[in-house]
Amino acid sequence: MKTSRNKPRCGFDCRLNWRALASILGILVFASVSQAAKIGYLTETSWQEQAIEFWTLQQPSVRMAVLGTVLIGLCCGILGSFLVVRKLSLLGDTLSHAVLPGVAAGFLWNASKDPWVIFIGATAAGILGVALVGWIKSTTHLKEDSAMGMVLAGFYGLGITMTTMIQNMAMGNKSGLDKFFFGQASAFNGGDIQLLGIISAITILVLLFFYKEFLTISFDAGFAKGLGMPAQTLHYALMALLAFAVVVSLQAVGVVLVSALLITPAAAAFLLTDRMHWMLLLAALFGMLAGVLGAFISYLSNDLPTGPFIVLGATFIFLLAIYLGPRHGILPKMLRRRRQRKRIALENTLKAVFHLCEHGHFERRVFELKELAQERNTNLKSVEREVENLIKAHMAKVEEKDSHLEMSGQARFRLTSSGWLRACEIVRNHRLWELYLTNAAHYQVDHVHDDAEEIEHLLGEQLVKRLEDRLQNPITDPHGRLIPSREQVTV
Repeated sequence: MKTSRNKPRCGFDCRLNWRALASILGILVFASVSQAAKIGYLTETSWQEQAIEFWTLQQPSVRMAVLGTVLIGLCCGILGSFLVVRKLSLLGDTLSHAVLPGVAAGFLWNASKDPWVIFIGATAAGILGVALVGWIKSTTHLKEDSAMGMVLAGFYGLGITMTTMIQNMAMGNKSGLDKFFFGQASAFNGGDIQLLGIISAITILVLLFFYKEFLTISFDAGFAKGLGMPAQTLHYALMALLAFAVVVSLQAVGVVLVSALLITPAAAAFLLTDRMHWMLLLAALFGMLAGVLGAFISYLSNDLPTGPFIVLGATFIFLLAIYLGPRHGILPKMLRRRRQRKRIALENTLKAVFHLCEHGHFERRVFELKELAQERNTNLKSVEREVENLIKAHMAKVEEKDSHLEMSGQARFRLTSSGWLRACEIVRNHRLWELYLTNAAHYQVDHVHDDAEEIEHLLGEQLVKRLEDRLQNPITDPHGRLIPSREQVTV
């Protein structure tokens, strides 16, 4: 059996707009790399002046913080998307806690907060944590989530112990390791920004060259192995990139909250699209936006930790996505349900008019409102609203223009051509389904009406044609009534 490497079996489009990502990275890399002390600081200026100062990037510390948080948001948003689609969100939390012993070990190596040494130590600890999860899963009967929970707790406990010991040492008060718990973008320096830029570039380049492979293992690892892809190697390569992203994010977001920056922007993007390349772009955009918002609020709040505000910004974006998303959003769902209820009510009115015509052997097409009220078993006011909705939909028109008759129930109306055609379609759907239930599902004749009432509004034209073919184009329903068709019933 021949297989192709060019078309992974997944629900996402395999094309990725990498030019857009490269352009974003090019814009972000341009910045001044000077020493930064803090973002927000106590000042007598108003918050409006501080906001202008922030957005105009007048201060070197602001430029440093904005560039750092944007690069972190970009990196975490892209890589977090793969965690979300692979249902490995807890792995981000495991990695963020597993790197803490490596951070402490990197500091102890030369008794200073050298970003490169800490990066190497933290990355090694993160990769060791991921490997330990895999070892526990493969050598025991424990599930992957149990293994991740144990590694998370164990490594985090070890990291807390090591950092506490460092804080009690003579140089501990100047270590700055406390910033790794909740994050503070004000602690960014030139070395941190350089490291962030390199890791972001590596992440984008690796995903650019191996996008199809990463996409394939994310949706169907068995299919990837069948194609001859090194699925295990790709998995650990992705874990290494995730470890890089987690380590460089600790400075801004902190150990406790970095997993939220990995997952939340990606989860928001997941609600807005079903194409992987768009998910990556949206997650990167949301991550960068959350980073800038967090840095901005931290700047106005006079040295409050940046990490919590970045996570709150990402959470706010997620809430907007879950409420306004076109497919899964709460508001669009409410609007769709409202439109559906309105459509069903309209179709029920059309069906009632058809029944009036049927009672008169199709010799009458003009009816009074009170006749429709009796057929619908409702009051005159409700019927008036129903007919008004039919008129607005161009499915009915009023025959009697006399103003004193309009509210009396004697006003007369008739269906237009489009209204009559839709009425015939609804009745046809109902009666075909009743016949199908009695013939194929062996329902009792007196038990099919309620089911047909629900399904008649959902049947599409293709399914109706299949029902007609299976039932051999029937003329009457189980009750002996006419099943209308477009050829038999005309206006």
